[in-house]
Amino acid sequence: MAWMQKWTDRQIEEIVGDLLRAGVIISAMIVLAGACLYLFRYGHAPTDYGVFHGEPTDLRNLRGIVHSARELRSRGIIQLGLLFLIATPVARVAFSIWGFAAEHDRLYMIFTGIVLIILLYSLLGSGSAF
Repeated sequence: MAWMQKWTDRQIEEIVGDLLRAGVIISAMIVLAGACLYLFRYGHAPTDYGVFHGEPTDLRNLRGIVHSARELRSRGIIQLGLLFLIATPVARVAFSIWGFAAEHDRLYMIFTGIVLIILLYSLLGSGSAF
């Protein structure tokens, strides 16, 4: 199989580094766009620091965040950028499984798979993510 060519450790490290950089840059751009939109819309409003206002309930799950970002709501866009930031190391672990498979290293594939399952469970297993 062509996609299962023999990869060197150096090539995999470079791809992982590029993946992490791209994830952080994309996340930062999304958060910056949301922050600019937020400041444009609400930057002139006075702030009440005496009372803490948490995130609205629609921004506490994936479906609500995507819906809010699709409607170009600034806080939804910022939350989407933060989700991309959280997804970056998860994507790195998932790619590492593929890299270990390309190197035919079953032991590290198993350990990395366990790490991925733990990450996904901690993110999605609480039942509040969706």
